Amino acid sequence: MEYNVNIKEYEGPMDLLVDLIKKNEIDIYDIPIHTITTQFLDYINQSKILNMEITSDFILMASTLIEIKSKMLLPLYKFEDDELVEDTEDPRKELVEKILEYNRYKQISKSLKESVEYENKTFYKFQEDFSEIDELDLLKNLDVDSLYKAFRNIILSKKSKEEEIDIELEKFSTKDASNEILSRLEVGNLYFSDLLEKNFTVSRTIVYFLSLLELIKLNAVLARQTNNFSDIEIIRRAASE
Repeated sequence: MEYNVNIKEYEGPMDLLVDLIKKNEIDIYDIPIHTITTQFLDYINQSKILNMEITSDFILMASTLIEIKSKMLLPLYKFEDDELVEDTEDPRKELVEKILEYNRYKQISKSLKESVEYENKTFYKFQEDFSEIDELDLLKNLDVDSLYKAFRNIILSKKSKEEEIDIELEKFSTKDASNEILSRLEVGNLYFSDLLEKNFTVSRTIVYFLSLLELIKLNAVLARQTNNFSDIEIIRRAASE
């Protein structure tokens, strides 16, 4: 059978061997060792002509194939119970096992490479370090429960008993609210209720409250409460603090 070897770089002799098996559509459990050995040696000879570097691994594999070929041409014998009997074990068995193992690792390597390429296209937000938050004492005399009660008390004090709470979507963002809070703090300390003197709505109050929490998180302001249910005092944090 005529066969033209496609000269190219292989990762190793096993890579070449697997490629030859695929191109010839060979059953891996019934390798025609004569054909594969011939084609493997052709590759080595043509590589030498083209001055391609052939490592010792390729030479070793070629020797292994020639050895297997010779074993299949002649009957082999072994001693069994002090008697000389014919060895019926297939000389190709060890080679087949190595090829199967190589294919498994090759597939795993391909999967890992695809995973790396996928991960390289993924961006993650690293976890923020809040280990020093407790030392900053951002909430003066406040805890989550007190903050909630103060916020609820502010809303209740701003609406009359007859008034229904109207939660409408306003074009008033947390960014707008944060800018307003910081702007008014340039004059001096500010109470949360001062923000609601004009145009009070529940939705606007919520936006102010969320903005306050964000500014506290960013260490831009302090929040303080003197008594339970009392108004929330907002204090601008100095840049050096």
